[in-house]
Amino acid sequence: MLQCIFLLSDSGEVMLEKQLSGHRVDRSICAWFWDQAISQPDSFKQQPVIASPTHYLFQVFREGITFLACTQVEMPPLMAIEFLCRVADVLNEYLGGLNEDLIKDNFIIVYELLDEMIDNGFPLTTEPNILQEMIAPPNLVSKVLSVVTGSSSNVSDTLPGATASLIPWRTADTKYANNEIYVDLVEEMDAIINRDGVLVKCEINGEVQVNSHITGLPDLTLSFANPSILDDVRFHPCVRYRPWESHQILSFVPPDGQFKLMSYRVRKLKNTPIYVKPQLTSDGGTCRLSVLVGIRNDPGKTIDSVTVQFQLPSCILSADLTSNHGIVNILSDKVCSWSIGRIPKDKAPSMSGTLVLETGWERLHVFPTFQVGFRIMGVALSGLQIDKLDLKTVPYRFYKGFRALTRAGEFDVRS
Repeated sequence: MLQCIFLLSDSGEVMLEKQLSGHRVDRSICAWFWDQAISQPDSFKQQPVIASPTHYLFQVFREGITFLACTQVEMPPLMAIEFLCRVADVLNEYLGGLNEDLIKDNFIIVYELLDEMIDNGFPLTTEPNILQEMIAPPNLVSKVLSVVTGSSSNVSDTLPGATASLIPWRTADTKYANNEIYVDLVEEMDAIINRDGVLVKCEINGEVQVNSHITGLPDLTLSFANPSILDDVRFHPCVRYRPWESHQILSFVPPDGQFKLMSYRVRKLKNTPIYVKPQLTSDGGTCRLSVLVGIRNDPGKTIDSVTVQFQLPSCILSADLTSNHGIVNILSDKVCSWSIGRIPKDKAPSMSGTLVLETGWERLHVFPTFQVGFRIMGVALSGLQIDKLDLKTVPYRFYKGFRALTRAGEFDVRS
């Protein structure tokens, strides 16, 4: 049972406090948490469960906001972490984003959502479809009405029909003139390449995202051509687990609208679509930098939105960098950003220049790590392929579409 939820800003300010049970949790626990986060800046944020002298703490970090839950009793930690992730996802969907200003501008809706999502410390209603019937998302009309009428509540007077349904994630009596469903494979490639150009780690974290607009109560099955490559699969509650366990087929009644059907991981990939080759030589108080970018394995689709970013070492006094393609910017926090866009076929983009070291430094002793970004539309680099999508129980025809997208996740090249 959770006893309290706090929302903390990136500076440690308590933006929101929601007590969930009769036992009140003092705000001093946030001060202890923030002191620990400052003293251990890297490792602390990677710990989802923390034992303080008085409480167990669960944290989820999203877009500069820390979702912090507290309890003094034994409980499944995954339940608390999953609930905090659901809260973050629902707020992101309701507010059209997630940042400190949006939270402060919509305090009332955030509190109303938490009232419905958890009851006496136990998760209750977390499906966005039901929540949107109970609490209207903020818009300009509702804000004007609240000013005119003096009423600030967005909570509906009637209980959604789906709350008593065996399929609580789907809105009752859904009707459409055109029945259609779209399935997107969205993948992020995480890779680490060492200073010798050797691929140390390469894996894909992917999601199957669905946008469904089908009348009635559709029963769908989705199968893959090569499901054996998938690891660490995680499903939406609508997925029946037994068909997947026996035949690796997704059988489900979809929610209405957009939702994440499943997430997965594909490990130990052997290649990356692009290469980044940095070279640094330093002597006499200056450092010569050269970075070359090109296509390593052509995926058959256009690679665009290519970027290379790195943090200049603190001992760098000034930098003069130019490129033969794209735009190079050096930001105020000593971050160098090289926006390449689409890699041309006739030449490999390169960036070169000179870094001037501070007085007393002859050579560079701290070498930067290069963060690479890219996007490839129309291909899933994991190799995952959708075989077919079938609709049962409903006699009418429907339109179905499939897309794929791969982009860079944590793609690091060491120098």
